[in-house]
Amino acid sequence: MFTGIVTDIGIITELEQAGDLRARIRTGYDTNGIDMGASIASDGVCLTVIELGNDWYDVQISAETVSKTNLDAWVVGKRVNLERALKVGDELGGHIVSGHVDGVAEVISVEDEGDSTRVRMQAPDSLARFIAPKGSVALNGTSLTVNEVEGSVFGINFIPHTKEVTTWGDVAVGDKVNLEIDTLARYVARLAEAG
Repeated sequence: MFTGIVTDIGIITELEQAGDLRARIRTGYDTNGIDMGASIASDGVCLTVIELGNDWYDVQISAETVSKTNLDAWVVGKRVNLERALKVGDELGGHIVSGHVDGVAEVISVEDEGDSTRVRMQAPDSLARFIAPKGSVALNGTSLTVNEVEGSVFGINFIPHTKEVTTWGDVAVGDKVNLEIDTLARYVARLAEAG
């Protein structure tokens, strides 16, 4: 489990397609405190650590995960949002995030509004009903509040702090974004179907 509060920006330093995709991610985390088999959300995707170095860790990514996320666009040098798994007693500053991406949204507009940036995205039609104004979503592993929803298009406002401590300062039209809907929204919708 995660909170969607990004705590490091990693850099992809190696990619190897050998059965599954293997990626090496350089990190500012103290890798002495990371266990083999630990879960680290990388752009919102829960990935398992399979090897460790002084300032890097490796993950192995299945073809299924690559096909359901934006990880097929990873290239050497790409910056990615990182979050270590939640521990009992940690602050819940965002919202509960599983690291299981529901789909990929596409950035359709980016506009500066004062010091903030408003980004509008197109969600997959199958997920649009789970996105509500003032509700939570996780986008590339970042817990965010939805501003407005029009059909399958929704908007997010990024403040300067978020743009500085995540990869959201690099956002551009056409970007594919890992989208995880709020767990509560999923259960409310399921209960409404049953009722």
